[in-house]
Amino acid sequence: MATGSGPLYMGFDLSTQQIKGICVDSSLELVHEAKVEFDTDMGKYGIRKGVLTNPAEGEVFAPPAMWLESVNLVLDRLRDQGLDFSRVKGLSGAGMQHGTVFWTYSAESMLQNLDSSKTLLEQLEPGSKGERPGAFAHPMSPNWQDASTQEQCDAFDAQLGGPEKLAEATGSKAHHRFSGPQILRYRTKYPAHYEQTGRISLVSSFLASVFLGKWAPIDISDVTGMNLWEIHKGAYNEALLELAAGGKDKVPELTKKLGGTPESGGDAFGDISKYYTQRYGFPADCKIIPFTGDNPSTILSLPLQASDAMVSLGTSTTFLMSTSTYRADPAYHFMNHPTTAGLYMFMLCYKNGGLAREQIRDKLNEFGDKSWDTFNQVATSTPPLSQKQDSDAMRLGLYFPRPEIVPNLPQGQWRYAYNSQSSSRSDELKPLANDFLPDDARNIIESQMLSLRLRSASLVPHQQHSVTGKAIPPQTRRVYLVGGGSANPAIAKICGEVLGSVEGVFKLDIGGNACALGSAYKAVWACEREGSQTFEELIGGRWDEKKFVMKVADGYQEGLFEKYGEATKGFERMEKLVLAKEGEEHGKTSGGLMIENED
Repeated sequence: MATGSGPLYMGFDLSTQQIKGICVDSSLELVHEAKVEFDTDMGKYGIRKGVLTNPAEGEVFAPPAMWLESVNLVLDRLRDQGLDFSRVKGLSGAGMQHGTVFWTYSAESMLQNLDSSKTLLEQLEPGSKGERPGAFAHPMSPNWQDASTQEQCDAFDAQLGGPEKLAEATGSKAHHRFSGPQILRYRTKYPAHYEQTGRISLVSSFLASVFLGKWAPIDISDVTGMNLWEIHKGAYNEALLELAAGGKDKVPELTKKLGGTPESGGDAFGDISKYYTQRYGFPADCKIIPFTGDNPSTILSLPLQASDAMVSLGTSTTFLMSTSTYRADPAYHFMNHPTTAGLYMFMLCYKNGGLAREQIRDKLNEFGDKSWDTFNQVATSTPPLSQKQDSDAMRLGLYFPRPEIVPNLPQGQWRYAYNSQSSSRSDELKPLANDFLPDDARNIIESQMLSLRLRSASLVPHQQHSVTGKAIPPQTRRVYLVGGGSANPAIAKICGEVLGSVEGVFKLDIGGNACALGSAYKAVWACEREGSQTFEELIGGRWDEKKFVMKVADGYQEGLFEKYGEATKGFERMEKLVLAKEGEEHGKTSGGLMIENED
């Protein structure tokens, strides 16, 4: 049990399968944490892995009532640990992107008049005999895994003249899970519920509302994951609102349901609801700092500097980078940075990651051994791009055990020989037999890293060598690896060889608390900053890198990095060739799926 009298700051992470609450002090030291596992603690809702499904329509959803109940339970568990809530000066949180919650018109009054002797669920869910209205116009919230909105995605992509135009305006092409397509489908499938809807929240602003005691705005970063917000204008796009609302005359109504979005990610929404001061002992002046999405909150879990990248190597692969450059494309996402005006969060999401690597590992292990030792030995002993000498063709491949969205291809494997020195462009790429070779151990890692390099190349600046001071090609400053694959030395080594990075490749280990820590750090910054002090300045000055970060591989290697630059050109050509042959039909039926950070 923590002792002391200094201020504390809380961060919450409401994800698919759990809610986690943590508490840090001003020095960013973790002093308390507790969680509620939905499948274990909330099984009465019939959920599995945190959700309910309707496979016939591709629907995946969860009841906000379950989340309400979990808020009380996670706070009860923190109190049982001995947390002194009276020391908490500010709190923030993260919600899974891109769930949508539909409140009734009476919900805000209900939030403002909560009785501290009763649970949230007892007061916000309708009475069993209808004697009390509920807070939700619709009992379910569409989850990020939902795939029911293909028709609506097609309409959104077409509304501004194509996926490219939509991505340029909103940061992303249309995706199944995004709130714009979800609202359009909700309005047409449940017209009576839509009429009863007084406010539409994202999961992040839903949770903020519960603590604030009134409807909280959608924050400046999470709003850019809706396919409704025009990033450069800093406002909702009228044409997209018209589509979602069902006509120009309906736009004011939808605009009111969405509410405003403050420009600052660090200015408090207000003080905590008196429900929590009376029930748990929070101070009356505890500040509610804007809650954001789980991906934006993740990049706040360490003070990323310009051109730093975070690569999550779990079942899926996610690439996050903070950048001042905005170059939208349908293949990836741009969002407003959650704390720093003028910065954007660049995000790449792949379905295929660990599963693809594991398939190659298992092929190498003749007797079914799941050890990575053989895989790592073969990967590091195979020459880069399988070139035994520079005149040999480079061996490139695509490895997709699952249908992929970057690029938009069905499951499959494709292997090519690329000769960058060929005098004939038609001879540069030649298909190879699709049979497994041990070289695939290296080639699968190269393939995944070449895709990241290809799509982030225009966002990284020229650098100077950290030792010689010599100018070197554009690349990241640092690469931070997180997730299960971050512990693999072969992956780290090849990652640095392909992506470069002036200072090297680092393993970031903050347990499973990234989103919650990012939220808590945001609360510290918002409450303790001086003047115009940025998040990066304040948190960077207090963050103890030695506790969480370890260098695991070198980055830039002169000559080898440039060779992978040539390979990137061939990789791009290979993707386009395979897309032309295989991807056309697949691309017609993909609204995209983001694999969120795993619980």
